[in-house]
Amino acid sequence: MSASPDKLADKLAVTELLYRYAELIDAGDFDGVGELLGRGSFMGVAGAPAIAQLFASTTRRFPEHGNTPRTRHLVLNAIVDVDGERATARSTFCVVQKTDTVALQPIVVGRYADVFARDEHGWFFTERRVDVEMVGDVSEHLNIAI
Repeated sequence: MSASPDKLADKLAVTELLYRYAELIDAGDFDGVGELLGRGSFMGVAGAPAIAQLFASTTRRFPEHGNTPRTRHLVLNAIVDVDGERATARSTFCVVQKTDTVALQPIVVGRYADVFARDEHGWFFTERRVDVEMVGDVSEHLNIAI
């Protein structure tokens, strides 16, 4: 059974939001992350300024490397379900990092559970939940203990 072209376009648009999140966080653009997630909630935090502040206060950035966290968030195995003006997605993530003191390695692995809505401007996040399943050496990544 094949999906309609419109449904495929919706799935692609939602999948691109998953990838956009990874691109923004790896660039150290926490204001951009806040804007991307700000119409909904991230782990119970709502609003673009609050979400941006959460990332800025918990994630280390390296000014000598473009003020980025020196990470790559890999979003894998995305499964997107579209139902009219709402969609859900579940995916796996793997964060890798390399710094001057930490060799290239996976540092966090887990799952995202996302909810989206669509309005006249397109698809947007309404909720993101993160289930961290494996944690490696996050000493150069986070400003908090997990």
